[in-house]
Amino acid sequence: MNVLGCLDRPTGGEYFLNGRDVSKLSRDALAEIRSGTLGFVFQSFHLLSRTSALENVELPLLYAGASSRERKRRAESALTRVGLGSRMEHHPNQMSGGQQQRVAIARAIVNEPIVILADEPTGNLDTRTSVEIMQLFQELGRAGITIIVVTHEDDIAAYAGRRLIMRDGELVDDRKQTPLRASEMKVPA
Repeated sequence: MNVLGCLDRPTGGEYFLNGRDVSKLSRDALAEIRSGTLGFVFQSFHLLSRTSALENVELPLLYAGASSRERKRRAESALTRVGLGSRMEHHPNQMSGGQQQRVAIARAIVNEPIVILADEPTGNLDTRTSVEIMQLFQELGRAGITIIVVTHEDDIAAYAGRRLIMRDGELVDDRKQTPLRASEMKVPA
């Protein structure tokens, strides 16, 4: 995940992202790619506790140099897109785990990335909320964003159209599959 996210360099070979060999780029060029091409969603959300959902989502735009007005407009749009239009001023401790993960997803999409890297994005969530998050990822995928989910959970991997299985750092299986739809998942009442 760190190599895909341009956080670490591959020890061998080449890595092309959007037509560019990123394995040879400078640290500044890699930072630019991370901020404009990639979105990151983590299992533990990584939200700032003393800031509102809106401010958490604005953060990548602040680093990108967007104006205050532009940051607010785009962050509001991203939060609305993930179903949190009415919770923008809430702080993380005022939100459920699923809502916090939606804030993290809004933060990941606010810069309009072409790829979202999600590391165990449902690991801290109950089954019902996990299904909601996977449904949201499927919607983002249909909108043209490539979603890469790292998971140890077969039921979560079932939502993917392609499954790559890694063992000890080696690719052991690569298969296309018919993705499970959220409406097909059985959740406890």
